[in-house]
Amino acid sequence: MSFQLNRINPNQTQVMYQDGRFETLTNEELDDLMGQMGISERSEELESNITD
Repeated sequence: MSFQLNRINPNQTQVMYQDGRFETLTNEELDDLMGQMGISERSEELESNITD
């Protein structure tokens, strides 16, 4: 699964999936998503591309 992260404010990140879906997550929800995906650390940059 491939997705892009876009920080929209200090506590929220928009996750845009390759299939066109998107959702806005809090930092805690983003940490949970990263854990489920097997990604131990998330980038602190405003935008990152993650490919699984």
